[in-house]
Amino acid sequence: MPGDNVPDIDRDRPAPLVCATVTGATAAELRANRDRVAGADLIELRLDSVDRPDVASALAGRTTPVIVTCRPAWEGGRFAGSERERLGLLGAALAAGAEFVDVEWRAEHKPLIRRHGGDRIVISTHDFEGIPNDIGDRYRAMRATGAAVVKVAAATRGLCDTLALAALGRGAESERRVVIGMGPAGIASRVLAGRFGSCWTYAGEGVAPGQIELPRLRDEYRFPAITRRTAIYGVVGAPVSHSLSPAMHNAGFAEAGLDAVYLPLEARDVDDFVQFAAAVPLRGVSVTAPFKEALAARVTDVDPIGRQVGAINTVRCGDTGWQGLNTDVPGFVETLLGRMRLPGVRAAVLGAGGAARAVAVGLAGEGALVAICARDGAKGAAAAAAVGVAAGDYPPPAGSWDLLVNTTPAGTWPDVEATPLPGGPFRGRLVYDLVYNPATTRLLADAAAAGCDTIGGLDMLVAQAVRQFAWWTGRRPSGRRFREAAERELARQAAAGAPDGEAAGKATAGGTANGGAAAAAGRTPAEPGR
Repeated sequence: MPGDNVPDIDRDRPAPLVCATVTGATAAELRANRDRVAGADLIELRLDSVDRPDVASALAGRTTPVIVTCRPAWEGGRFAGSERERLGLLGAALAAGAEFVDVEWRAEHKPLIRRHGGDRIVISTHDFEGIPNDIGDRYRAMRATGAAVVKVAAATRGLCDTLALAALGRGAESERRVVIGMGPAGIASRVLAGRFGSCWTYAGEGVAPGQIELPRLRDEYRFPAITRRTAIYGVVGAPVSHSLSPAMHNAGFAEAGLDAVYLPLEARDVDDFVQFAAAVPLRGVSVTAPFKEALAARVTDVDPIGRQVGAINTVRCGDTGWQGLNTDVPGFVETLLGRMRLPGVRAAVLGAGGAARAVAVGLAGEGALVAICARDGAKGAAAAAAVGVAAGDYPPPAGSWDLLVNTTPAGTWPDVEATPLPGGPFRGRLVYDLVYNPATTRLLADAAAAGCDTIGGLDMLVAQAVRQFAWWTGRRPSGRRFREAAERELARQAAAGAPDGEAAGKATAGGTANGGAAAAAGRTPAEPGR
């Protein structure tokens, strides 16, 4: 029986539920964390996180329906006791009135189902290596157990892996299931749970790879409002899990009252993305490294700036084809025009990748005298020739520039002491660093100390994103709202701590970076991550 104060689950609800996962080192901590959850339809109580699991304590006083889980170590959990003890805890939870218990398909689940029936059983499988070859057969075998809900979670290496999960049970809409792509490439399966056939999605940071914390799922992605009519946008690249673009564009959709959502889409390669985009389908995407050049070659039409740069950062997906646009160039120029007159300005651009080419095209178009300066002289010369500007020495000689623009990832968090110009000298007027995390890089601090004016990368990130949004929707959003959303997301990431190798901080579409380690080592990638 459910608890006296627990509302019934609307099992026929067309929109998927939100299940918040709760852990705790002690029974008291588990209950306290449970009671702090607000805005969830279900709460998963992870008894395997508790030193001494206590079913009665976990269930007492609850006001939200629960799923009791006690995951063994062999299925990615923490429970170290015997199987008899573990399954006994699940049986006790059912006897005490838990709305659901989660039992693994590989466990001895039959006695539990025979004794208690399948109506309150979630039967689950988790594969942390990838989508198993027998996933279809496994799903059918799990369905045949009589469990109320079949849960399949598998690590995803690309976007199309999630489509294989979405295909499970297709055509049998009455079958209740939850399918989850674990890891960065699987985030779409969590946010678009309804489209993937899931009856609920899980929320809670740090519990499973790619799982999103409840406030962010509810407030940023507006999960409860997502339907099969919601327009889907996103940022495609690798990596993109710490992109600031979802925060900005989702804030824009909310402010404009648009039925749309924007997701991080971490693709294996361009083909992986193209297939996924057609299947969803997507309305538009921001494009970041390493796909800017490759997607420019795949779209139906490219704007003149994109053709000149040889890269795009925005795609609009339509019934008659895909259109490509480069908003990096006008976004960059826009942020400079209020700070200095560009005709005749001597500009040194550090780097040799797509961002360097975009900056060079923008500056040259405004009449600046541009030189691309790269550690790898051959790559710098090739980039300069591609966009019709000069190739300069690296580092640029003292007194040779009025404007210096860093397009490399040097100085991106966590490598905050790295700089593309150790020791300067800084004898120009303005230094612009496309890195936005931290807001004041070592390069900008050194330049300011030498008397130069400075601009950080968040200005360009916001400006190019505003143009993307306007091109997709026909509505120009508030730049202030975008900047506030980006700053909140930066603060959230700083509080949470970014995983090794996935530092956010390069300003171009997508707003992520993966080149910090290379910068610290004194190397500049030919195409740094965003």
